[in-house]
Amino acid sequence: MEIKDKIKNLIDDNQVCLFMKGTPDAPQCGFSMAVANVLKHLNVNFKGINVLEDENLRQGIKDFSDWPTIPQLYVKQEFVGGCDIVKEMFEKGELKKLFQEKKII
Repeated sequence: MEIKDKIKNLIDDNQVCLFMKGTPDAPQCGFSMAVANVLKHLNVNFKGINVLEDENLRQGIKDFSDWPTIPQLYVKQEFVGGCDIVKEMFEKGELKKLFQEKKII
């Protein structure tokens, strides 16, 4: 239960939260880098959480969201998706619109 509380607190405390492999400045996988770069391109301030630092966190976020892969993007406590979904939303202009509607950009 402790890891679930930690994840919930991270999501609650940050408007835009990216659970990723590595950090925004030093991603450890291409998918995490792609999502971080999309967020940077949109000038979105986001909290990058490195799941590689804690195996409990790495598995915990998958259980929390019921989503099997990392990265995972949360915007104002709402799970948006992983790399493919974020990239598709970005390409269609939906991601920018989401951030504007949520008053983040």
